[in-house]
Amino acid sequence: MSLQSLVDYFNDQFEQEHRSHYRRPFILENGRVSGLFGPIRISSVFAPLRAGSQAPIAGHVSACAVSTYDDDFQHTRIVDCADLLTDVIKQSVDFQSIINIDRLCRTVHLLNALAIIDLGDVLILDVEPRHILGIKQDHGAYFEEIITKCGLETKRIAISMTANPFYALHHTQLLEGLNNYRHRGYQIALNVGQLYAAHGVTDLVTKLSPDYLRVTVLENNDSNPSVHALFPALSALKTFINGIGGRVVLQQQNPKEQSLIASKLGFDLIQGCFYDNRTVDALRCL
Repeated sequence: MSLQSLVDYFNDQFEQEHRSHYRRPFILENGRVSGLFGPIRISSVFAPLRAGSQAPIAGHVSACAVSTYDDDFQHTRIVDCADLLTDVIKQSVDFQSIINIDRLCRTVHLLNALAIIDLGDVLILDVEPRHILGIKQDHGAYFEEIITKCGLETKRIAISMTANPFYALHHTQLLEGLNNYRHRGYQIALNVGQLYAAHGVTDLVTKLSPDYLRVTVLENNDSNPSVHALFPALSALKTFINGIGGRVVLQQQNPKEQSLIASKLGFDLIQGCFYDNRTVDALRCL
């Protein structure tokens, strides 16, 4: 099925589901799919995952590239879904709106990823915690139909949730929702953000046993410890995650320090910089 045919199909589907609320949201221009939500235009950028700086690409992490509808992406912001809902879209949003925006973003990312994903690659897609809380059962069923229509399988997709202490009181519901995704064949990722935050979600990580734990190491400067000083904590985290069957993703680090950490600690995966799906030379990202 061609990309234009898929765009037309999902436009028909969204139009039928949200007859009085949504125009046909998906646009295909110059080989790039974007989605419309009010005045906001959402497209995709991808960061490659590698086991080392010289290793082949093992997958991609997606993020939203957000601009206003008519500015031709001249002033694009790169945000995750949670930031899109809190920082970019200013009006209040209810659970159903969150679910709809989240589904729109992931559909856009999946369509754009078809141009770059290779057999065996994993695609990491963010899901908003409020989406998981807003769905009462059968998490992942709706998106599974989209994945299948695109000719892929759920095992190629890792659903990633930010482990935010704000949702500590809802961990039981979040675990149930993420395990529903897992039962449908999805892989699961947790994004703990900064390294120090990993200690605050140890119980969640242990109970979930994610396939991937995403962690960020702060850039080395006068107010942050050097990468060398963080080696013990990073090594302990990697040992812990590997012990429960998961892999650690080192994300958003400059290439020089990524290579240093990867070579010293044998990190499972490192994330490069973001690029859009029209970029031919993805190797420039590391």
